Amino acid sequence: MSPSAHAEEPEAPGLRAAAGATRPEVEPGPPADWRELPEPVRLRLTELAAEALGKMSRLDVPQQLRPVAKFAPAKRARLGATALLSALQDSPPFRTATLEWLREYRPDALNPNDEDSVSAATAALLLGEASATSRVRLVAKNAAETALRAERDAVIARNQRLEAELTQLQTELKAALQAVDDARHEREDELVKLRGRLREQGVVLKQARDAAEMARAEAERANARRDEELASLTAQLERERQRAATERSRAERAVADAETARQSAREARDADEVRLKLLVDTLDGAVAGLRRELSLGSGTRRPADQLRGARSAGEGGAQVRDPAALDRLLGLPGVHLIVDGYNVTKTGYPELVLADQRDRLVQQLGALASRTSAEVTVVFDGAGVLAVPTAAVRGVRVLFSKRGVLADDVIRELVAAEPSGRPLVVATSDRAVVASVRASGAHSVASATLLTLLGRV
Repeated sequence: MSPSAHAEEPEAPGLRAAAGATRPEVEPGPPADWRELPEPVRLRLTELAAEALGKMSRLDVPQQLRPVAKFAPAKRARLGATALLSALQDSPPFRTATLEWLREYRPDALNPNDEDSVSAATAALLLGEASATSRVRLVAKNAAETALRAERDAVIARNQRLEAELTQLQTELKAALQAVDDARHEREDELVKLRGRLREQGVVLKQARDAAEMARAEAERANARRDEELASLTAQLERERQRAATERSRAERAVADAETARQSAREARDADEVRLKLLVDTLDGAVAGLRRELSLGSGTRRPADQLRGARSAGEGGAQVRDPAALDRLLGLPGVHLIVDGYNVTKTGYPELVLADQRDRLVQQLGALASRTSAEVTVVFDGAGVLAVPTAAVRGVRVLFSKRGVLADDVIRELVAAEPSGRPLVVATSDRAVVASVRASGAHSVASATLLTLLGRV
C-alpha cells in the first residue's frame, strides 16, 4: 500500500472535528523535499522511523537499512538519520510498513491536526497529505522565530551583563582615584622627611669622602705591589704554558701514530678477510660446478629404484597450500625458492607503482632468506624497466628478463638448470608456469600463500 493510498483514506470524524475546533485548515502546497526539512521535523521523523524499524520483520526492512536496524534503540535515530529519511522518501514499501506499524502501535503520531506543529507536520508528511508542505513551512517559520527570540534574549542578557560590568568598573575607578589621592599625600609627607634626612647625611657624606680619599691612596700603593706580583706570576705562567704546549704536541703526535698503526692493522685485517671470502666463494663455486657436472645431486641409485611399474613419490612436484608447510619446505638443506615477482606483487599490493612493488617484495624475501638460509631468486619481467637497479638485498638474487623474453620462460630455464634431486619451490599463480615446473620436479606454491608467510616474517 503506497503513502498516497493512505492519504486518500477518510480520517476519523472525531479527529477532523477536533482539528476544526482548535485551528484552521492549512492550505496545501508543493511536495516537500524530505532532505531539506526543518531540524525538529527531521528529528521527529527519524525517531518514529527508528522506533518502527526495530519492530519490523526483516522482509520489510530495505537493504540499506539493515545495518541501521542492528543499532541499539538509543543510537538508531541518531546514527541512521540520513538513511532513515532517504528510505522514507524513496522506498514506498518501507514507508507503508512504517505507517502500518504507527497506525497499530502509535496512532497518536498520525494526527495531522495535532496541537504541536512539529507532530502535525510529521503526520502530514507520513500520510502524504497535500498540506504537508505548508505545515513544514510553518514549523520552519516557528523554528526561525524561536531562534531569533533566543538570539534577542542572548543579546539583551549580554547588554545587561555589560552594563553591570560598566557600573562595577566605574565604582572601581572611583576607588582607584581616591587611593591615588591618598598615596600622593603620603608621598608628599615622606618627601619632607627625606629632605631632612638628606641634610643630616650631607655631613656624614663629607666625612666619608675624606675617609675614601685616604683609602684610595692606600689602595693605589696596594695596586702597585699587586702589579709587581702579577707580572712575576704572569711570566712564570707563560713559561709553564709553553712547557705544557710542548708536552701536548708530543702527546698528539703519539696519538696520531697510534691511530695510524690501528688503521693500518684494520686495513690489513679487512684485506685478509676479503681475500679469505673470495677464496671461500671460489671454492663454493668450484664445488657447486663440480656437483652439477658430475650430477652428484641425484644420489646413487639403489635396488629399489630399479623396480619397474612403480613411480617414485618424488617424481613431479607437489602443490604447497599451507604457509606452515611452505616454511618447513624452505628449511630443507639446499632448497632454492624461485619467485614470479610481478605475479606475487600484483596479488599482494597492486596499488603500488612497479618500482615500489619490487622494493617491498625484495625486502620481505631478504628477511625470509635470512631466517631460513634458503637460496632465493626473484624474476621480474624486464619490459618497461629502463634501468636495472644495482643495489641488492643480501641473500636475494634479482633477475630481469631480457627484451622480448618473458619472465615465465626465465623461471622455466632456472628450474631446468638445477640438478635432479635438489628441492625447488616456485612461487606463482600462473597455471601454465605451475604445470611446467611441476612436471620438471619442482614444488609450486600460490602467490597468496607466499604472501601469508612473508607477513609472518
